Amino acid sequence: MTVDGRLARGERTRTAVLDHALGLATSEGLDGLSLGQLAEALGMSKAGLFAHWRSKESLQLAVIEHAREQWTAEVIRPGLHQPRGVRRLWAVHDLRLAFYETERLPGGCFFANANFEFNARPGAVRDRLAVQLREWMEFLTGLAADAVERGELQAGANAGAIAYEAESLAVCAVMQAPVLGAEVTFRHARNALLGHLRALATDPSILPEPT
Repeated sequence: MTVDGRLARGERTRTAVLDHALGLATSEGLDGLSLGQLAEALGMSKAGLFAHWRSKESLQLAVIEHAREQWTAEVIRPGLHQPRGVRRLWAVHDLRLAFYETERLPGGCFFANANFEFNARPGAVRDRLAVQLREWMEFLTGLAADAVERGELQAGANAGAIAYEAESLAVCAVMQAPVLGAEVTFRHARNALLGHLRALATDPSILPEPT
């Protein structure tokens, strides 16, 4: 029981550090993270953090995985509860924007920020971010392709182009929201994709109308 208690405390500490690091990375940059900075912010010893991560890079990679787990819990898994086809595709886009609107991450979108930050910086961090981006785009493309195959979007609709549009609209909205206003930017991002999907849908009534 003592060993189990220590493991549980260690996992709680690890989660608390990663939660803080994830938020900080969206405002200060993933490269701006340091074990010393986190230890001071959380009132912990730097030596204690070394028990979890032996280097800055290992911390950065752990933050990427933590962000991926958060994204799965907040966007992907709830979206998959919706009916297959175009409604599921729409739900994922809507949930993504809703997550941004909560402002749980002060810098808006971890992955958008980190990809911009590391695009021209070869190494393990960029490689892991690239894997995540490919997997995400494959997921969106798969949702669009499923909607075409099920006959809910017109035959011949380009699933890859639909995924690209959804990604572009969401990234643009989260980057512009602090400057142009969250209400208008997220509304535009919803209505633009919704209008496109309704134009391609064989039965637009299964989708909500733009607001």
